[in-house]
Amino acid sequence: MNQQFCLNDIVPGQHAVVRSLNSKGSMRRRLLDIGLIENTDVECLGRSPGGDPSAFLIRGAVIAIRSEDCQNILIKA
Repeated sequence: MNQQFCLNDIVPGQHAVVRSLNSKGSMRRRLLDIGLIENTDVECLGRSPGGDPSAFLIRGAVIAIRSEDCQNILIKA
């Protein structure tokens, strides 16, 4: 069984590795510009009180990403 996970599926304190990026247009370009490419290690640092956005540690930088954008980032959990 080959289950797909997205960045929304990890919880604070958990690590994952980016498998692919399914975003389109300017959001794809922004994510690529911050180094969110295949095989990048990502750590979930926390979620805002309302649950959106979430903070991730990506290549030494803390980045907030909205849930709708996290759905397009597939990971290996």
